[in-house]
Amino acid sequence: MSEVLRVGVIGLGQMGRNHARVVTEVDGIELVGVADPMGDPMGAARGALVFDDPRRLIDLGLDMAVVAAPTSDHLDVGMLLCEAGVHALVEKPLADSVEAAVALRNGFAAAGLVGCVGHIERYNPSLQQLKRRLEEGQAGNVFQIATRRIGPFPARIKDVGVVKDLATHDLDLTAWIADSAYATVSARTASKTGREHEDLVAVTGQLEDGTITNHLVNWLSPVKERLVMVTGTHGAFLADTISGDLTWFANADVPTEWSAMSVMRGVAEGDMIRYAYPKPEPLRVEHEAFRDAVLGERSDVVTMAEGVRVVDVAEQVLASARI
Repeated sequence: MSEVLRVGVIGLGQMGRNHARVVTEVDGIELVGVADPMGDPMGAARGALVFDDPRRLIDLGLDMAVVAAPTSDHLDVGMLLCEAGVHALVEKPLADSVEAAVALRNGFAAAGLVGCVGHIERYNPSLQQLKRRLEEGQAGNVFQIATRRIGPFPARIKDVGVVKDLATHDLDLTAWIADSAYATVSARTASKTGREHEDLVAVTGQLEDGTITNHLVNWLSPVKERLVMVTGTHGAFLADTISGDLTWFANADVPTEWSAMSVMRGVAEGDMIRYAYPKPEPLRVEHEAFRDAVLGERSDVVTMAEGVRVVDVAEQVLASARI
C-alpha cells in the first residue's frame, strides 16, 4: 500500500461530487480518478482522470474507493472493487435488497477488506455530542426517540423510494445513539408524486431495550428539516443535523407552585441550553475515519454488517406498509 492512499470515486451525482471534493482536502489520501457513464460535466474530478467505466478506474491501481453510484448498482460495483482488493466506502443504503447487502458484506469480509457504509449522520457534530451525553447518563432513562426528515422532492433519486433513501438515515442513527437494535416496526407509506416508489412514510417502532421510536420522512415538504429528539427521565435533547446544533431541555429540579400547570405538563420546565462545540464537516470526518480504518488505526466506521441490518429494517418497514 502506498504512503499516500490512492482513491477513486465511482458515481458523480450530487453526493459523488461532494466525495470527490473532500477526498482532495483530506491529508494522506489522493484522488487519482473518477468514473461515471455520463462523464464529469461539473468538473468534480479537479484534474484527476475521468472514465465512463469503473473497471478502467480500478485498473489504475486503487487502495480505496467510494461507491456513490445509484443504489441498484452498489452490488455490481462493490464486487468489482472487492475482487480487485480495493477497500470501499459504499454510500447508504448499502444495497437495494437484503440479499445484495449480505453478498457485499460477505465478500468484503472474506477478502479481509475494509467495507463500510456512508451513513454520514453518525459523523454529524450534533449527533456525536448527543451520543456522548446519552452515554454519560445526562438524559436518564431514555424512553422515546423521534425523528423528522422532510423536504422537497429530489428528482435525482429514481431507483428507490423515501424509505431506503432518506429513512435509512434515521433507522441507522436511532439504533446507533441508543445502542440497541430494532425489535419491531409498523409503518404506512404513500406516493403522491406519481413515482413508482413511495415518497412519504410514517414509522413507529420499538428497540430491543424498550425505547419507542417515531420517524416522519417525506419528499413532499417545501420546508427542509432534519431533527432528532431524544426524551428521557431527566429531559430531552433536540439535535438539528442541518445546523449541527444540539439543545438540551431539562426537567426542572424545583417544584411547580401553580398546581394546575403542573398537572397539565406532567413535567416541569427547566433550563434550556444550546451547546457550543466544534462543528467539522461530517463528510470530512467520515473520510478520515475510512482512511484510518484502512491504515488499521481505528474502527469506528459504519460496517457493512451494520449496513445489512439497516436494509433489513427498511424492508420490514415496507412490508409493514403493505399489510
